[in-house]
Amino acid sequence: MSKNLVIVESPAKARTIEGYLGKDFVVKSSYGHVRDLPKDDMAIDIPNGFRPVYEVSPDKRQVISELKKLAKEAEEIWLATDDDREGEAISWHLKEALGLKEDTKRIVFHEITKNAIQNAIQSPRRIDIDLVNAQQARRVLDRLVGFELSPVLWRKIKSGSSMALSAGRVQSVAVRLIVEREREVDNHNTKSSYKVTAQFLVDNGRVLNAELPKSFATLEEARAFLEKCREAVFSIKNLETRPAKKSPAPPFTTSTLQQEASRKLSFSVSQTMTLAQKLYESGKISYMRTDSTNLSQEAIEKAKRAITSEFGEKYVHTRQYKTKSESAQEAHEAIRPTDFSVKAAGSDRNEQRLYDLIWKRSIASQMADAQLERTTATIGISTASEELIAQGEVIKFDGFLKVYLESTDDEDEESKGMLPPLSIGQVLNMDQMKATQKFSRPAPRYTEASLVKKLEEMGIGRPSTYAPTISTIIKRQYVVKEDRPGKEREFKELTLKKGDIQEKTGKENYGSEKAKLFPTNMGLVVNDFLVEYFEGIVDYKFTANVEKEFDEIASGKMGWQDMIKNFYGDFHRNVETVQGAALTGSKPGIRELGLDPRSGKKVSARLGRYGAYVQIGEATDEDKPLFANLKKGQLIETITLEEALDLFSLPREVGFFEDKPMVIGIGKFGPYVKHDDKYVSLTKDDDPYTVTAERAIELIQQKRVENINESIGEFEGKLITTGKGRFGPYIKHDDKYISLPKGVTPGSLTPERAIELIQQKRQAESNKYIKEFPENSTVKVVNGMYGPYISIGKRNVKIPKDVEPASLTLEDCLKLAGDTGPEEKPKARKATKADAASPVAAKKTPAKKTVAKKK
Repeated sequence: MSKNLVIVESPAKARTIEGYLGKDFVVKSSYGHVRDLPKDDMAIDIPNGFRPVYEVSPDKRQVISELKKLAKEAEEIWLATDDDREGEAISWHLKEALGLKEDTKRIVFHEITKNAIQNAIQSPRRIDIDLVNAQQARRVLDRLVGFELSPVLWRKIKSGSSMALSAGRVQSVAVRLIVEREREVDNHNTKSSYKVTAQFLVDNGRVLNAELPKSFATLEEARAFLEKCREAVFSIKNLETRPAKKSPAPPFTTSTLQQEASRKLSFSVSQTMTLAQKLYESGKISYMRTDSTNLSQEAIEKAKRAITSEFGEKYVHTRQYKTKSESAQEAHEAIRPTDFSVKAAGSDRNEQRLYDLIWKRSIASQMADAQLERTTATIGISTASEELIAQGEVIKFDGFLKVYLESTDDEDEESKGMLPPLSIGQVLNMDQMKATQKFSRPAPRYTEASLVKKLEEMGIGRPSTYAPTISTIIKRQYVVKEDRPGKEREFKELTLKKGDIQEKTGKENYGSEKAKLFPTNMGLVVNDFLVEYFEGIVDYKFTANVEKEFDEIASGKMGWQDMIKNFYGDFHRNVETVQGAALTGSKPGIRELGLDPRSGKKVSARLGRYGAYVQIGEATDEDKPLFANLKKGQLIETITLEEALDLFSLPREVGFFEDKPMVIGIGKFGPYVKHDDKYVSLTKDDDPYTVTAERAIELIQQKRVENINESIGEFEGKLITTGKGRFGPYIKHDDKYISLPKGVTPGSLTPERAIELIQQKRQAESNKYIKEFPENSTVKVVNGMYGPYISIGKRNVKIPKDVEPASLTLEDCLKLAGDTGPEEKPKARKATKADAASPVAAKKTPAKKTVAKKK
């Protein structure tokens, strides 16, 4: 029996901490939250002060049982969950679920090091109920908003949806930001101007680059300026050199880490947080959910020693940063290494890359400013009043730049090089001067990083909410994160060289997007509906003010139930009004485009059960309406009548091959070419609306080569053949197909390697089932890709982490599943005419609708 039981929320954290405490301590994990609101209409008792009705999660019942047993045997219990509102709530739920005393010891620390853990043990406190109440207020408010708004969306926008719609206080505001930015881009009126640049040859063949500070609105104005410069003498009119400096950025907060990891490492927000969590739990960095830029004096001293040792004393300049956010908890620290002498950490490459970023940013924050010298040369033109400007910069002392330079969201930012030696009055030899047409650009679409930055600037959300918010809006298909190719356009350019002006037209690509967030048709429709009928919920100021009220609850200045009460009355009345009212205007998600010139019928773009589509005609017409899916990236609100009618050009015949027609169409598995009653898929780079006969023939012949089953040997008296199917290259033996590993082609495969793959497949299949039950063949304990699980009919059931899969009985499996047998297959709902809009439709049982308890 151990004298002390320490409970944390993570197994990795438990392992690290147990190594720092003596034999009198046992450290166990709760595996996160142990209680939550049930997913039914009994979750919140609204009449009785919005009392949340918590229950132990089914997968945590065994965890609680084990912890209760250990708690009874222990002399002292320590709750050591994370030092934030969520961590405080986990400790409180553990106290309640385990029946612990009110004075149960609560310990906190900002890093998992031996010194920090032992210090925490020496200074325990009680659970801070104000922090718990702030977390409860967020949980209850978000449940009320989501559970009351979501059924309105199901009914008014997309009933019977294959993807259950949802609304949320923070997620809906994030979608609104993305939608409004998309409309800014769509409505941007591109204007062009002409930028003048010049190159001069100076001593030793060096080049001096200069530009005119202003731009010209038209080609004629730019030409007139170049005409004035034909016979001009160019000379240095003024030289100004002044010292300058650059200071380092503060150490990372959660949001700045997410932004910088996105820019420098191309990590998603959720990937960054997962990696940071691992580094924290292994004791390598301080707590990674923080909005403070503060560093402890101990950390500053450690950084100072590391800088002195690595670079010398002249590189040291210690600083204490003050966080701008009023709600930041200065008792917390910025994200930093726990040991500055450790320059690499992490179990995989990406953990190491993130740790390196954190180490460099933290070290740089305590280093000397970079000392610069900036020179501006003014170049006079003898035949014009305008002047050219050349600017250069030289680093006199690199300071913190020796380690780190912060990235920016400005893709055009350029560093200026050093100017060649110049003197006032010096006559310059102009090599060439250009006036190039430039085009204005709209505000850039959001990346994950820039969206986090915007949310933080507006005071919306907190460090712990950004990653799940972005994941949710992508999962709900309100937003897609993807690359999109640019378009080509022409630009004009005038060049003055050796007294002659030449005009040429060039081509450039513009508008290409890399990992940007785009609203979907569903996201646009849901956003517009919420803005029209629930403007308060998606109001930026309201959402930011709610965060401030959570902060007041956390500091004990406001009662959480009062805060919910003040919000709920008007909100609930609005929900009931909209739920029962007929909406004005057309149904959300429908836009009339005009008339089909061939049939005279109405053409409309609509949002259906399985996505956006165009419809010609009405359901009430004598002839059935025609339907066509929108292309990827096409939006209901911007598609034109011409673009809509083009969608009906499929299927189309593109020519003949071997005296048989080739037809291009789109089916369940995407675009294809049909020939001789066989279907060949188009590649992702092929546009079905423009693919040529030549390309279709190429695809047909390529498919024929791939489908030739070539024998490469025998095994156990049966042939081994190779081929290529829908899911890639394979080998076939004894009527079984085995996919080839990445990088292995049928042509490079030897008989020996094929036999090895066959045996590996057999071994994997023999290890697939950990346990089977003859008395009930529908129940199995399975070894899955991500760990063991229980398979019951078509259902998969998670096995608690502390349960040994091989020890499970049939009764245990059914109990964990909360069932007595395989799930009964639900009856399919009869499809409506609107449901038939998409040929890509995949049936799915509608999600159960739940609401908060009301009386």
